[in-house]
Amino acid sequence: MNIRFKRLSVIGGAALLVLFPQQAFAMHIMEGFLPPVWAGTWWAIYIPFLILGIYQLKKISTGSTDKKVLLALCAAFVFVLSSLKMPSVTGSCSHPTGVGLGVVMFGPWVMAVLAGIVLLFQALFLAHGGLTTLGANGMSMAVFGPVVGYYIWRISCKFKIRKDVGVFLCAFTADIVTYFVTSIQLAGAFPDPQLGFVAAATKFMSIFCLTQIPIAIAEGLLTVIIYNVITERKIAPAGGFTQ
Repeated sequence: MNIRFKRLSVIGGAALLVLFPQQAFAMHIMEGFLPPVWAGTWWAIYIPFLILGIYQLKKISTGSTDKKVLLALCAAFVFVLSSLKMPSVTGSCSHPTGVGLGVVMFGPWVMAVLAGIVLLFQALFLAHGGLTTLGANGMSMAVFGPVVGYYIWRISCKFKIRKDVGVFLCAFTADIVTYFVTSIQLAGAFPDPQLGFVAAATKFMSIFCLTQIPIAIAEGLLTVIIYNVITERKIAPAGGFTQ
């Protein structure tokens, strides 16, 4: 009964995630929104993380079909959750990121590639984000969020906090940090004309936090459900990635 209930929960959650994006009409940092110098700068910073992620991805997936399947599952989880778009401040939107599951299973660097691929597909086929802003979106959602979420996961493991609590904290923190970095990116490109960068960053953070906290909580709970299904079926070890 318990397993059946979990299956229904996952199927029901997936159905809602697929249906909900049809009502959305906004984007992450959308195509052409950032000035060229900022778009180019974020691309230049993002590329080394992509190269590191490709190296780690190749290392992890070599010779293991189970890991390849799990990588595909983590990528699909990011794609579905990050397609939940809710309009926010000018030129951007709020949505879950879905990177926490992949961080727990494979560490942060692989997510630079998996989330980057998701951002590319969304930019090309869903008008979500853009190619010129993919460097900025990649740094916030595929690098900074996963890295901070990973250290939260490591700390929770070190202090022997319950695994499901650790997974929740990892997913929640990765989500919030993604939008913290997005706020910094927007404030850097569009500082307040009178009060400068700090005022603009404070404004973007205050608006994002109101919408993102409940979204991050929901994402954390959904990530725990998927993590429990994966570990109980022994698709992956409960300890996750702690290297």
